[in-house]
Amino acid sequence: MEKEVRNYEIELRADGDKGIVEGYALLFNTLSRDLGGFVEEILPSAMNGVLEKSDVLAVLNHNENKGVFARSRYGKGSLHLEVDDKGLRYWWKIGKSALHQELAELIERGDIFSSSFAFTVREDGETWENIGNGMYKRTITQFDELFDVSPVFRPAYEATTVGKRNVDKIEELKKLEAEKAEAERKEKEKVEKVEEKKKQELDDYFKSYENIIQTFKK
Repeated sequence: MEKEVRNYEIELRADGDKGIVEGYALLFNTLSRDLGGFVEEILPSAMNGVLEKSDVLAVLNHNENKGVFARSRYGKGSLHLEVDDKGLRYWWKIGKSALHQELAELIERGDIFSSSFAFTVREDGETWENIGNGMYKRTITQFDELFDVSPVFRPAYEATTVGKRNVDKIEELKKLEAEKAEAERKEKEKVEKVEEKKKQELDDYFKSYENIIQTFKK
């Protein structure tokens, strides 16, 4: 399974009164922007049993080398993850370290306003459909694991974050659809030839019948 990254420009805030950073890592039943030939929707079922098997870090720009704000290890820890009707909400307490204080200031100033998360999808946890105009829709029905939730400076949608497997999947779908269209074209052509032959045989029969009648009239 290939690790992927998604970004959301949704509410992310540092609440000084509560002393927490909070936001949503993902939203349910919401179509993404164009991710490179496809859009994506996450169903609520995608989170079933995932937090209990995931070791999730809260980091900046998916880079744990610069420090970790909080951690949820198999559903417990300083990183609080809650699944509600909207999506996956996260929060953690703002610490006294320079790392925490700097992030809180960046969020309060509006320099950081996007959230992102890294994940894998279970092998049978997705469906694909052609929605027209050369676009496809991927529906995620079951994640396999979450790896981090991250405030990010710039939401990214490059192929490296979307996942090579998804790009390959689209090419595979296009190839299958082209092959199906070609097979249908050939079948239609075959049927048309059969119908044309039958029509020609019927025309020849009536022409022969008319010739016989004309012979008797003479």
